[in-house]
Formats: sequence, C-alpha cells, structure tokens
Amino acid sequence: MSPREAKKRVTRKKKDPNAPKRSLSAYMFFASDTRESVRSENPDITFGQIGKVLGEKWKALNEEDRLPYQAKADADKKRYESEKEMYQATNV
Repeated sequence: MSPREAKKRVTRKKKDPNAPKRSLSAYMFFASDTRESVRSENPDITFGQIGKVLGEKWKALNEEDRLPYQAKADADKKRYESEKEMYQATNV
C-alpha cells in the first residue's frame, strides 16, 4: 500500500445553520469592549499582537473588574441554553 492510499478522507457533518450560536466567555466580552482602544493606542500593531495585549490586560484585571464581563457571560450562557433546548425540542 502506498502512502497516498493509506488515509481515507473523512467528510465532516455539515453544521445546521438554524442551530443556536455558542455563548461567549467573559474574556470575549472584555476583548470586544477593549479591542478598539488597544488599536487606537497602538496603530501599527498586528492582529496577533492585539491578542497578546488583550490577554495581558485580562490577566491584570482583578476579580472585581471582571464581574461585569462575567455577568454578561452568564446571561449569554442562559440565552444559549434556552435556545438550545428549544432547538432540540423541535429537531427530535
């Protein structure tokens, strides 16, 4: 058997476009709020470097400063779970 014949291609199952979107984490809410300020402070920064700066800022936040983002994440998680239950009930 040649190396080219060794692996078969696996086709992935298509995602349902009607399925609910996953909930965002507290970090993602923080990143979306602060991304523009990081870009304005550093106009020549690359996309990867923006992620590093945002990660450093997130790590520097204390628990009290993270609370509003955690509250948004919790609310979004409840939204996702309710939409997921409705979706599963209709697609049984």
